[in-house]
Amino acid sequence: MDNRLSISVVVPVRNEAANLGTCLAALGRDFAEVIVVDSGSTDGTARIAVEGGARLVSFEWSGGFPKKRNWVLRNVPLAADWVLFVDADESVTDEFKAELRRVLPGTALAGFWLSYRNAFMDRWLRFGDRFSKLALIRKGAGEYERIDDRGWSDLDMEVHEHPVLRGAVGRIRSPIRHRDFKGMEAYARRHESYAIWEAHRYLALRQGGWAQLTARQRLKYRLLDSRLLGPAYFLACFALKLGFLDGRAGFWFAWYKMQYFRRVKACIDGLRGTLAAAPR
Repeated sequence: MDNRLSISVVVPVRNEAANLGTCLAALGRDFAEVIVVDSGSTDGTARIAVEGGARLVSFEWSGGFPKKRNWVLRNVPLAADWVLFVDADESVTDEFKAELRRVLPGTALAGFWLSYRNAFMDRWLRFGDRFSKLALIRKGAGEYERIDDRGWSDLDMEVHEHPVLRGAVGRIRSPIRHRDFKGMEAYARRHESYAIWEAHRYLALRQGGWAQLTARQRLKYRLLDSRLLGPAYFLACFALKLGFLDGRAGFWFAWYKMQYFRRVKACIDGLRGTLAAAPR
């Protein structure tokens, strides 16, 4: 009897040799298929994917639409009823799998928000800001929102884009573990790319397009141009949400996120100045 979950797990990667093995080991043989979508890795990621039992698919970004996740939804044959997007630095748990087995059979929902437990500076955080993603979607129920990227950064995968689904969504309560083994230098580089992308999108939204956003997205993008967002986030994460109880790691997590929002604001100001100085 095949007791695997009717889920196609998709793991988008680029140079994730430090993380991918742990991710694949946690997935095990409990899913209908595991697909690793690789963007020309040079660090042994492809070998780890094959040795871990995953189906390896190559992706080369053209610089426009679609990026990696939407490209998979549009072009890669998927064997199961559901699609679960898992990053290489994320690991599912037995509790998460058990909840999927209880919830998915017979549900009419189009997707599920997933919860995450974050590790930072080699410590599992218990407090502070928690994040979630709409990363489990019914096949054929929709895709990630289309954004005219215009080459804003080197990000070849949807990071801030959200799935737009036809139907109601629920939530899986058991958290996925998020732990990046590539260290703080990689963390800083990644968030630099995120900040540049966010600044470009903010300026594009100012020209029109707020209506397509969710209420949470509208709040976020209206605040991005304020120097108060970073300090406000730090206060909320470290004090109001008890991040200080995580000690040193809790402080630095809130601090780096505050610096991230400051970097986004600096990019907005820089891009705005460049646009103002451009010949007309």
